[in-house]
This record gives sequence, C-alpha cells and structure tokens, in this order.
Amino acid sequence: MISNPPPVIALLDDEAQMLTALGRLLRSQGFGVELFQQGESLLAAEREHEFYCVVMDLHMPGLNGFDVLKALGERPAHPPVIIITGHDEAGNCERVKALGACAYLLKPVPAAPLLEAIQHSHAEPPPPVVLNEGLISDTSIPA
Repeated sequence: MISNPPPVIALLDDEAQMLTALGRLLRSQGFGVELFQQGESLLAAEREHEFYCVVMDLHMPGLNGFDVLKALGERPAHPPVIIITGHDEAGNCERVKALGACAYLLKPVPAAPLLEAIQHSHAEPPPPVVLNEGLISDTSIPA
C-alpha cells in the first residue's frame, strides 16, 4: 500500500521556541513541517517545494512578514499565508489582507483557531478572521 506524504506547512518565525512549539503542534495533527527563521530562506525553499500553507510572523530581522508576503504574492502560484503576530498595530490586518493573507492571528496563538485557519486556508470564499482568545468572526479579514 502506497501512502501519500502529509501536507507540508512552512513555519517562519525568528523565535526558535515559537517554531518548536508550532512545529510540535502541527506534527501532532499529521502535518509535515519545515521551519525557517529567515524570510529569505523560506522564499528560496518555496520555489522548490509545494507547501500546503505558510504560517509566519510579521516582525523579524531582515525580510519581515510584509516583505515575504509581498514577494510570495508576486509569484504566479503560491501557498496560502496565515499571519501570526505578537505586535498587533493599527492597520496591520488591513495591510496583510491587501497583500493576500488569508488569516491574521495574535500571539499567543491558541491551537484550535490556528488549526481552523489552516483547514480553511484553501477555502473559497476566504476563511474567517481568527481573532485573539480563539474567537472567530463570521466575515473574512476586514477590508
């Protein structure tokens, strides 16, 4: 019997502990995981791998999440992107929506909303916004 490999999620965060925790969670749910601490590394790998989705932080040294999201959006085909951030600033949600993100979550990220955002990352219409404390709105990311 030939088994299909699990879908692979790319995780991008400059915090090693966050990568370890998220990677452990996603592996426990049956996903494959590739970890990146720099945006440049993720962009290089994305050219050669087909990721199910990308879960990434916004604020990092070097290329930040906005830069990576913009670069991914300029490619003809790219995986859905879920943003996680510990620094929710005015306008960030709207800005990442304009750049093509499918969800915006606040750290600390509860497991259930993250897993739901991943599950819905390929949905049409866009998935619901996942808010802090695990609350989910009935609409997509606000315009």
